[in-house]
Amino acid sequence: MAGTPTDDARPGAAGLVEHFFRHETARLHAALARILGARDLALIEDIAQEAMLRAMRAWSIGGVPDNPSAWITAVAQNLARDALRHQRVVAAKETRLDPSEGLEPAYATPAVASAAVQEIRDDALRLLFVCCHPSLPQDAQAVLALKLLCGFTTGEIARAFLATEAAIEKQLTRTRQRVREANPDFALPEGTSLGARLNGVLATIYLLFNEGYKASFGDRLLREDLCGEAIRLAELLVAHPVGDVPRAHALLALMLLHAARFPARVDGDGVLLPLRDQDRSLWDQARIDRGLASLARAARGGELSEYHVQAGIAALHCTAPDVASTDWHAILRHYDVLTAIRPSPVVALNRAVAVAHVHGPDAALAELAAMPQRERLDSYYLLHAVAGELHWRRGDRAAAAASFRRALALATVGPEQAYLAHRLDGLGTEA
Repeated sequence: MAGTPTDDARPGAAGLVEHFFRHETARLHAALARILGARDLALIEDIAQEAMLRAMRAWSIGGVPDNPSAWITAVAQNLARDALRHQRVVAAKETRLDPSEGLEPAYATPAVASAAVQEIRDDALRLLFVCCHPSLPQDAQAVLALKLLCGFTTGEIARAFLATEAAIEKQLTRTRQRVREANPDFALPEGTSLGARLNGVLATIYLLFNEGYKASFGDRLLREDLCGEAIRLAELLVAHPVGDVPRAHALLALMLLHAARFPARVDGDGVLLPLRDQDRSLWDQARIDRGLASLARAARGGELSEYHVQAGIAALHCTAPDVASTDWHAILRHYDVLTAIRPSPVVALNRAVAVAHVHGPDAALAELAAMPQRERLDSYYLLHAVAGELHWRRGDRAAAAASFRRALALATVGPEQAYLAHRLDGLGTEA
């Protein structure tokens, strides 16, 4: 039943609308794409936002309805149908209305029907394939999908790509324009044509999981809803013929193995726990088993992707009883392979941690100093947090404190800030 308006109704309505925008973006955008088609992605976003604004205004006055999700969806669908009618009126006036051109639903059945097993039935996964059109650069595919499908803010996308918000906003504008003006049909193909879009789909699912695994901002380190959605999409993907390939199984394995450690990543006060301090008895053994099974399936065939290597590293962590007995030599070899496959400053940073366990903190600090593109991580808190740990291990408390202070100034998530503050406190007044 709709509640009676109060002075607190407006903030409550705004918070609920934000919740729906964050958690139901994929479903809402997919429903709109069915009505409007996939080419005018900006219009889909605009209508979704207008529906949210109308919800905020209406709920602030009349209270929240019994089924807010259905309310927002109905408003958005009505707005989409109005827009579609307007398009048809304009086209008719211009005497060049062609129902087969731009006005069919994005997921219309092709003239030659494919086998039912080739269909992608899940709306979110279908829209993800739509966004990953092969005529777009892969980074642009992922940026578009994260914005349209996942409801990411420009800031979250920028942090995922180690870019500025201005650069991401420009890329989004260019990509939307390219989709709108492109000659190729951005409707979803069926069958083997989907294979050309698979790498973009995998990259987007990976980035979606990463944002859930380590949130970009807020009071929570984990956003298990995002990780759960990424795993769900990957499970649907590997069950489809186009996704039943080694690299997709490897990505699923990677996510399951990381998700297995969620119950031990923060303590009772919400403070981040590094791997060495985690209670491994809390790790989800069922997820570990599923992850290892997916990794075994990924090993079939001769393909070796970055997901294979990262899943292999995660498996080494998940199968070790403690940090001391972890096979760090094998992990370092994995990072060497990963560096050859997909070099990046973040890979180099993670490799330096493995170097510290194998060769000591001095060698790891030398690796950090020699990192290629190190300047891209200057504003990344984890670079300075790792440096602080290495300085602490070699007994340089002043350098450790300086690095931890820099990391704390850059950290944007509550549990990470709490952990860094704790490390600084532990150094005492000598630092």
